[in-house]
Amino acid sequence: MKFACSIFVFLLCLLPAAAPADDAPVILVLGDSLSAAYNMEISEAWPSLLQDRLEEHGHTYRVFNSSITGETTQGGVTRLPRLLREYQPAIVLIELGGNDGLRGIPLEVSRANLAAMIDASRAAGALVIIAEMRIPPNYGMTYTERFNAMFHELAEQESVTLLPFLLQDVALEPGMMQADGIHPTAAAQPVILDAVWNVLQPMLQ
Repeated sequence: MKFACSIFVFLLCLLPAAAPADDAPVILVLGDSLSAAYNMEISEAWPSLLQDRLEEHGHTYRVFNSSITGETTQGGVTRLPRLLREYQPAIVLIELGGNDGLRGIPLEVSRANLAAMIDASRAAGALVIIAEMRIPPNYGMTYTERFNAMFHELAEQESVTLLPFLLQDVALEPGMMQADGIHPTAAAQPVILDAVWNVLQPMLQ
C-alpha cells in the first residue's frame, strides 16, 4: 500500500501544472515590439515566460499580452479602455513610448497619453507599472534627455511603480540583440523576465 501511494505521488508530480482559471486575476501587458515576440516564437517572449514563472511559484494570475509591434502611446490609450472592460486586470504593465521617441512625437503628447493610461488603469482598480524607455539621440540631446526623464517623473508624480529599461542588462551583451540592434533575441528574454519579476513580485497577492 505504501509503495502504491508513492507511485501515485510520483505520477502526480509528472502532471503539468494546471492552467490558471478563467476567473483568475489578469496581468495586462500593454506594449510594443519589445514585448510582442518580435522575430521569435510567442512562447519564447518574456510575457509567456512570465506566465510560466507565475505558475511555478503557485500564483494563479493570467498574463494577457496585448503588445503590438510599432505601437505608440496613442495606440495604447485608444485600445486600453476596451481591454480594461474585457479583462478587468489586477495589474497593468505599460511598456510604451519608445516608438513615440523614435518618431519625434512631441513629449507633451506622449506624456499626456501615458498619464491617461495610468489614470484609466487605476480608475478600473488595477495596480500600475510603467516601463522606462530610452532612445538614441536622433533628435538631439535635449529631446533625448527630456524623453528619458519623462518616465521617472511620471512614475513619481503618479505614484506608480517604475520598471527599469527592459534592455539595460542585455543591450551590450553578445547574442542578446537582434541584427537591427533594437530588438532583443530569444536568448535575452529570460534576463528581461528577471528584471520584470523583481518589480512585479512584491505586487502579487
